[in-house]
Amino acid sequence: MKPALYLMAGGGTGGHVIPAIAVAREIARAGHEVLFVGTERGVESRLVPAAGFRLEKIRVGGLKNLGLATRLTSVWQLLSETVAQVKRFGEWNPSVVLSTGGYVAGPPVLAALMRGVPLVVMEPNAVPGATNRWISRWVKRALISFAETAGYFPAGRTELTGLPVREEFFRIQPKSRGQEFTVLITGGSQGSRTLNNAARRSWGLFRQSGLPVRFIHQTGTPAHEEIAREFASAGIAGEVRAFIPDMPAAFAEADLIICRSGAGAVSELAAAGRPSVLVPFPHAADDHQLKNGQALERAGAAILSLDRDWTGERLFEIVRSLYQDHDRLKAMGESARKFAHPEAARRAAEILLEETIDRPEGSRNNTYQ
Repeated sequence: MKPALYLMAGGGTGGHVIPAIAVAREIARAGHEVLFVGTERGVESRLVPAAGFRLEKIRVGGLKNLGLATRLTSVWQLLSETVAQVKRFGEWNPSVVLSTGGYVAGPPVLAALMRGVPLVVMEPNAVPGATNRWISRWVKRALISFAETAGYFPAGRTELTGLPVREEFFRIQPKSRGQEFTVLITGGSQGSRTLNNAARRSWGLFRQSGLPVRFIHQTGTPAHEEIAREFASAGIAGEVRAFIPDMPAAFAEADLIICRSGAGAVSELAAAGRPSVLVPFPHAADDHQLKNGQALERAGAAILSLDRDWTGERLFEIVRSLYQDHDRLKAMGESARKFAHPEAARRAAEILLEETIDRPEGSRNNTYQ
């Protein structure tokens, strides 16, 4: 098979970019070229070049929860960048486009459909977003993480590959019961006001109870200084950090993880086989975090709590209950591991290569500007 060019469309957050980079590495390992399309302000502007891949930058914005003027500007950017992408596709001649989502994927995805380039989407949520539901009939393959997602795409076009996750999460061993019960709280790199506030209101309850609980808490930068100062005087064991650079190591220490239920978070929980309490972000697009959390709860891998119900008292009661029920914790971790897909990146790359093989033989320009 001659070297081909594969285009990765998706960006804005690490959840869209990191899985694409994992697949791109597998594609490059097979001797092919990879080109990313993203924006200057998204995390792709930092992560993609650091991974050694070329990033083609476009200007495009989201459409949801915006004022009229900003929305009109975004629509104009979407249209103009789509026209530009259609032209660039003629120069690049990509063999396949992989979309990992985010508003930045719009122009290259539309260009792929207009140019007749095979489109593969990676849909990590239990219920696809509005865009993937809209384009589902034209998708060549859909790489999904939940079995129930298959119903949103044409029959025979989905495969349960899972979401690519860093290998370090799969190396985490089951946690043995120790003298301390370690609880990891993380609302993502930016933190979560709901999780932060519930945590700080629970400290007095834990101190009074005498439970041997230790906290590892990622607050996000904005709230870190204030929460760290309060924690230092709370008389509770643990550490409060703005950002945890080595999250797999934090997972390995944790007996229980309290977090949001975005696709990346639930995939990491599955890879690590860790029990969790999931508090879905209530404003997530199409309420996909709630659907993700419900899927894990049905499987017995997590306890689900709505954002509006998450308080310091509820946090304390759940932790106390699970501390006293090690068998349930163990069963939750084992159930979480059933959602893991350690070969997700490799299988996704294989699917992209398969779609290239299925295309009629043709020439392409192996250099791009």
